[in-house]
Amino acid sequence: MLNNKTVLITGGTGSFGKQFIKTILERYQDVKKIIIYSRDELKQFEIKQQYPHIDFPQLRFFIGDVRDRNRMVQACEGVDVIIHAAAIKQVDTAEYNPTECIRTNVDGAENVINAALQCGVKDVVALSTDKACAPINLYGATKLASDKLFTAANNIKGSKDIRFSVVRYGNVMGSRGSVIPFFLSKRNDGVLPITHEEMTRFNISLQDGVNMVMYALEHHLGGEIFVPKIPSYKILDIAKAVAPECEIKVIGIRPGEKLHEEMITDTDSLNTIDLGKYYAILPSVSFTYEENEYLKHHKAEKVPFGFKYNSGTNTEWESIEGLRELIKEHVDPNFTVWRSYDSIR
Repeated sequence: MLNNKTVLITGGTGSFGKQFIKTILERYQDVKKIIIYSRDELKQFEIKQQYPHIDFPQLRFFIGDVRDRNRMVQACEGVDVIIHAAAIKQVDTAEYNPTECIRTNVDGAENVINAALQCGVKDVVALSTDKACAPINLYGATKLASDKLFTAANNIKGSKDIRFSVVRYGNVMGSRGSVIPFFLSKRNDGVLPITHEEMTRFNISLQDGVNMVMYALEHHLGGEIFVPKIPSYKILDIAKAVAPECEIKVIGIRPGEKLHEEMITDTDSLNTIDLGKYYAILPSVSFTYEENEYLKHHKAEKVPFGFKYNSGTNTEWESIEGLRELIKEHVDPNFTVWRSYDSIR
């Protein structure tokens, strides 16, 4: 699928980008070029140390910002595939710096789309978030706007052979700033701060997120928002899995935070189809394909009327023991449960 192709990854030095690079290099020995586009030169330097040019000549490093339309066009020359992962993602950062978040997440998305259309790119997949579904914070609102820009881009491509789609998934296990590394860092304190005892979240591994993007690249017609079928976890179960010896301190839900995360609302379900391993929300306005063409292409079925998909009503759940195994596999291979707080003081 990616052999003899040039792939550009915006935000390519982030957690997703690094895993995506690793996956491409393992699966596609004949990939023509991988362009890592980001504004952080230190992180680019660190990746260069991991993949020295003499051994990985297909890697290219572009310093640039998705806000810079001219630089995006330069980076997209000769590119076949774009994975758009660049974003301002922290909820509190977005609330305090709203204009900066909009410039990156909305204006940046538009720049990626225009550069792709101008440069003859064939496939574009943008990363989204569960917070884009019925958003209650600015980060989610900007990602919803970004999702709409990418799905609508299929209506303005004219005769160009290009497809735009989106992948939307929940919390990535062990990613920077997520709850598991935070709880691990708090074990020595003997107290874990919990926002709300009833809180739930979706859970996906970094590799499963990468695999989902690969699936979208291979199967999209254009305009779909792909949503994975993944388990949920209870925040209290995460606390028990990481540090059962610690005291729980409830600190309250933070501004812009939901009790349960959503990925498909009952209104979205009117345009949602079931692909088996994934769902796909179809564009509400499409001048390229009819609903029956999406159903036939994906060999899919429509979801039932009134269907909705959120972490609180999910039918699949992570167990405490299962979470411990996942922590060892995806976060810290040396992870062990401290059976007694007194033993580590």
